[in-house]
Amino acid sequence: MVKYAQNELFSITDFTKQIGSAIGSIKEHSLEKIGILKNNKLEAVVISTDEYERLKELEERYELVEHTQIYNQVLERKKTPASEYLTMQDLAKKFDIDLNKL
Repeated sequence: MVKYAQNELFSITDFTKQIGSAIGSIKEHSLEKIGILKNNKLEAVVISTDEYERLKELEERYELVEHTQIYNQVLERKKTPASEYLTMQDLAKKFDIDLNKL
């Protein structure tokens, strides 16, 4: 869970009243983020466009790594000879699964 300093939390009312200065603080990097509260519950977070783009790039890299790992796993599994394949019934029995309940 992300932690927020007291000066990073705004009620939605205060945020709308101070939106210009709040955005300015984000843009100038005097605040990293702003948490917007509604009924004392965190509803949204405001971050700079630079930070948003950095996070999106990290997400895309992570997804690429994940897809590469899945692809490599599929290639490895393709090496399994057909004689070692298990039927659905055998797998269900191995893991004590009742196929009729699925």
